[in-house]
Amino acid sequence: MIIYAVVAGIGAAAKAPYLVLIVALLLLLPSWGVSVRRLHDTGKSGWLILLGIIPLVGPIVLLVFYCTDSVAGENKYGPNPKETPAFG
Repeated sequence: MIIYAVVAGIGAAAKAPYLVLIVALLLLLPSWGVSVRRLHDTGKSGWLILLGIIPLVGPIVLLVFYCTDSVAGENKYGPNPKETPAFG
């Protein structure tokens, strides 16, 4: 979001709105990947990301899902990232 805001400011100052579009497209896939991974950590399907399409309610529901704690132990999507060591 910070990168997007900075580029939006630069694009507005330079009167180049296409810069914002390019950055938005570059950040789209990584954002989806992080969102799906977070939903998997909570034991939910990645397809729930489509709730974001629903006006007003969808993003709020997704925010609640993103803020919930991960499922303890291993779920069908893999081990809990909090329980596995980062190195070693």
